[in-house]
Amino acid sequence: MVWNEITELEEWEAILEKSVDKDQVILKHSTTCPVSFNALDEYNDYLADTPDTNIDYSLVKVRESRPVSNQIEADLEVKHESPQIIYIKNKKAYWNTSHWSVTKAHMKAVID
Repeated sequence: MVWNEITELEEWEAILEKSVDKDQVILKHSTTCPVSFNALDEYNDYLADTPDTNIDYSLVKVRESRPVSNQIEADLEVKHESPQIIYIKNKKAYWNTSHWSVTKAHMKAVID
């Protein structure tokens, strides 16, 4: 399983709308932060062991796509942190965590 990168506000809006029918998971990733690189490794490890499910996985690079990152924060009312993983159902944040808590084990416990 792989993730989609979100770079445009229209892509984010489509993901938010789609969350009514299909759960969405987004990793907010900073390309300049070592903790974020660890979280990205954990996200990729989780996805490598995850069979196709009824969930879409995405990634937003917070520095390169700041307007998207800011809109996610506003729409979901989840204070921005990075790295940060957000599980979305029905246009609402169902679960989120950040920093060293973004682990494969934590994702398996919540998402699986």
